[in-house]
Amino acid sequence: MRSDVLNLILGWTLIALLVPLAICAAITAWLDGWALALRAFVPAMLISGGLGTAMLGLFTRTDSAQRLRDLEAFVGVGLVWPLTVFIGALPYWFGGVFVGPFVEDALLIDILRGFVNSWFESMSGFTTSGATVLSHSMSPNCIPGTTLDCINAQPRGLLLWRSLTQWLGGMGVVMLGMLVLSRIIGGGMALARAELTGPSLSRLRPKLRQTAIALWSLYLLLTLIEMLALKFIGGMSFFDAVNHAFTTMPSGGFSTRDASIAYYDSATIEIIIIVFMFLAGVNFTLMWLMGSGDFKSALKDEEFRTYLFYIFSAVFIITVSLVLVGVAAGNALLDTLFHVLSIGTSTGYASADYASWPGVARIIIFLLMIVGACAGSTSGGLKLMRIRIGLKVAFRELARIAQPRKIHMIRMNNEVIEQKQVSLVVGMLFIWVILFGFSCIVLAMMMPDASFETIFSVAASGLGNTGPALGAYGPTETWATMNSGSLIFTSILMWFGRLELLTAIIVLHPHSWRREEKSDGERQGMAMVKRILDREDDNDQNNVI
Repeated sequence: MRSDVLNLILGWTLIALLVPLAICAAITAWLDGWALALRAFVPAMLISGGLGTAMLGLFTRTDSAQRLRDLEAFVGVGLVWPLTVFIGALPYWFGGVFVGPFVEDALLIDILRGFVNSWFESMSGFTTSGATVLSHSMSPNCIPGTTLDCINAQPRGLLLWRSLTQWLGGMGVVMLGMLVLSRIIGGGMALARAELTGPSLSRLRPKLRQTAIALWSLYLLLTLIEMLALKFIGGMSFFDAVNHAFTTMPSGGFSTRDASIAYYDSATIEIIIIVFMFLAGVNFTLMWLMGSGDFKSALKDEEFRTYLFYIFSAVFIITVSLVLVGVAAGNALLDTLFHVLSIGTSTGYASADYASWPGVARIIIFLLMIVGACAGSTSGGLKLMRIRIGLKVAFRELARIAQPRKIHMIRMNNEVIEQKQVSLVVGMLFIWVILFGFSCIVLAMMMPDASFETIFSVAASGLGNTGPALGAYGPTETWATMNSGSLIFTSILMWFGRLELLTAIIVLHPHSWRREEKSDGERQGMAMVKRILDREDDNDQNNVI
């Protein structure tokens, strides 16, 4: 492991974080006063800037940018998230959203729990999970029996920071860094491959940096359109429209209200959000093609057609189940469409209490948490493309039983998928099953009083970056009643889910941290010499011919 390269990646990430921190500090000063802005954001900026400068100045080499390999790219991306989450937690802790060092007469145990809450809220934000621990029992800004809406009682600037963490995490902190860091660090494609949840690596432009700009421009444009629609068509306040636009496109789900979208009781607002949640679940490369007028290529895409069928089928089954228990057809259809897209794209908004719906509806919602939406979208979950490939592999093996001599190729969009990619998908699905089972056992031990439904849905919600779960942590409840150990563990699950398992496993694997010995360099040198000699032999043979 080349530690100087890691320090280069992490150091520039910390420096880049100064920009959103400074913007939110200025807005907080304007909306909530300079005292809060200085207390909440300045310490975070000093820590982020100080650590970043130290990493770049003391622990890098002049040639570190040229030494980037895939290993450092994957490990660097994996470590960027917890480091970013730590910095992102500080405004909540210092700003008094949760009990922190500046809260008067606070006990040490409460201050420590306040940091755990701040860490969880930050992880839930940057991973776009959307689960929250903001509640009357955890926030000093909420007085039980007096404060009606705990989330809306928080300072405006800190609510904006909360939403902005989701907007930045939606397209990926590393993809954002492509705009700035690709010129400084180099190795942009290696970093982009490591950011597996981000947009597809299909080259929309000749250079990766141009591709990143194109995708971020689309992301920003859709955010602005939704913001204007919520304000001028839906009738939201400007502040609420900004926050909900920031948390819809990244499929995040943080709201400025305890009751989420149900607070507004507006079919118009729900329809607007339904449209943008649907778009958030589509591969951004396909959206770019559709925006360029190439609808034919988009409609031919297997995963997109599967996405349409998947959403339609879930909506049909749940709507029928609600109508059968006496819900009016119109209300059942709107509520179902909203929540199928909310959970299926891992956004996590709520306009009704789906935890009280019939059993078949809750089973479909649980499956939606696991599957997610399209690859290359901002949604979480396993992704439809991987599920589709996994099913094709299963059917291929069944076909081989009947026709053992026939060659069966796995195809997507009429293109043969290499066996290496197929093995990667199957391996990831297998790892997910193991991790899910392990997580359920750990959560059951940590929360002995929790129900079977609660434990399974919390594990699925964490790994799928969905946010609201079922059972005790459904759409009308926060996660504040969890103990600190459970919150830390579920935040780790969110990290695994955001990195789609494999990058996190690379970070945790002992082999990744093996010290690079001198002999490694010698072996690389000998391999290079061998390639040169082989090339010369080939040239000699060609000359003889």
